[in-house]
Amino acid sequence: MPIGMIVYDDWKNKSTFENLANGDGAPKGRELEMVELLRFIKQNRIENVVWLTADVHYTAAHYYDPNKAQFQDFTPFYEFVSGPLNAGTFGPNDMDNTFGPQVLYSKHPEGGKVNLPPSAGLQFFGQVDIDAESEEMTVTLKDLAGSSLYSKKLTPVKQA
Repeated sequence: MPIGMIVYDDWKNKSTFENLANGDGAPKGRELEMVELLRFIKQNRIENVVWLTADVHYTAAHYYDPNKAQFQDFTPFYEFVSGPLNAGTFGPNDMDNTFGPQVLYSKHPEGGKVNLPPSAGLQFFGQVDIDAESEEMTVTLKDLAGSSLYSKKLTPVKQA
């Protein structure tokens, strides 16, 4: 599941959380596990971390920036969200500022519509291509027809 999207177990009362994000503010609950992981990645200089996630029934691209986060001891990274291919479409979810996500792109039902059927055409998937020579990774978010909706080329950081 996405790191910074709030997914409520109980949408009506917004009282419990289904995924990692627990609402704005300092890390708590399952966010504390992400704190350990992000800190480990930074301390061990693990480069080129990208998150590919699903399970929120729309598509989005996020950039996590420690300068905009409540918890700041991590290296910036991207997250790409898509799917599922054959289920009701929802979104957009509220974002949790704990890890500083910025929404770069989002495609979801408009006007508060929820649980749209696949026939509504709002089904999504992601494609990842890595160039063998440059090692650049291009992530493309696509619709059910295969049309490109958003694309981001990431150039790898090479350790010295």
